[in-house]
Amino acid sequence: MTEPLPLQQVERTFVRYNGRKLAYFAGCDYFRLASHPKVLAALQFALKTYGLNVAASRLTTGNHILYGELETHAANFFGAAAATLVSNGCLTNFVVAQALAGDFSHALIDEASHPSLSQAARFLDCPIFKFRSRDPEDLARAIRRYGRKANVLVLTDGMFSRDGSAAPLKEYLEVLPAQGRILVDDAHGAGVLGRTGKGTLEYAGVSRRRIIQTGTFSKAFGAFGGVILGPPALRSQILGRSLLFAGSTPLPLPLANAALEGMKVLAADPRLRERLARNSAYVKGALRKAGLALPEAPGPIVAVVADDQSQARRLQQALLASGIYPPFIHYPGGPPGGYFRFVISSEHSQAQLDRLIEVVGAHLQYITTERTG
Repeated sequence: MTEPLPLQQVERTFVRYNGRKLAYFAGCDYFRLASHPKVLAALQFALKTYGLNVAASRLTTGNHILYGELETHAANFFGAAAATLVSNGCLTNFVVAQALAGDFSHALIDEASHPSLSQAARFLDCPIFKFRSRDPEDLARAIRRYGRKANVLVLTDGMFSRDGSAAPLKEYLEVLPAQGRILVDDAHGAGVLGRTGKGTLEYAGVSRRRIIQTGTFSKAFGAFGGVILGPPALRSQILGRSLLFAGSTPLPLPLANAALEGMKVLAADPRLRERLARNSAYVKGALRKAGLALPEAPGPIVAVVADDQSQARRLQQALLASGIYPPFIHYPGGPPGGYFRFVISSEHSQAQLDRLIEVVGAHLQYITTERTG
């Protein structure tokens, strides 16, 4: 994979690319809180007040009061009994797996999940198997192979970043043995899904009793850092068992304060989630009418897979000609040849949405004509 050209994000919904200002339907800053005035002010305040870094593990001399404040607020925001802050979202799954090492007989992973789950599962010290993505029946078959007494940990994304689909958590819980648990990487669902933004668990209408939820502040909340949500006993296991947690310098203080403010902004303004849902439904509805087969997924993501490189180049050129940055990506778990992933935000203008619909719709019409001769 070659390194892509750098982008400079400007004016919240644009980027500068190769000297041009282009509409930006990529990244996962779903509410554009990374450029929200209150979030930026919180970062600047903490930089002036606390400095940049504690330069020590929280379990030695680096346990700043701001970390506890952020954890308390995160637990309250998500309705969890306890929250544990780590330095980035990807690290959350590794820290949880180290804390749970030896506690389970089998690990079962959704095959389309984020690579960090597969990598983290190696720390669990048990056999690891994959099941078909978002398929409760295949999960049930896998569990039956090991017997109802098996102590199973299921690992899955909450909202899948490829197409915005959500894990069927309610159905998973129905087939899970009584002692089993589910680890949900909710990096994309946290702040986005559910009536109040609590994520995939709220969207699915399930309790936290047998679920561990991990998330990040770098997407919906516009900042940085990872968070682990679960019972106090899990937090105790993390502090006692995870060498990654024990040996890591925590999140820089300005980013911790920015994450705290991002949660407050999102909690105080439900119109942000309303606009995101409205913009997403508008684009998806128009593209379905234009012939794009889209799953019934709650996330604000539209995936377009080209049949070949020629089609991909044609759409890329059409997007650039219309002033839209072409978000063609190669990502683990996605189509081998890459695909276009358009991420809708709450802050895109009507004109931007209409332009995206026009370009992708015209591309779909061209493909249909080409296929039918």
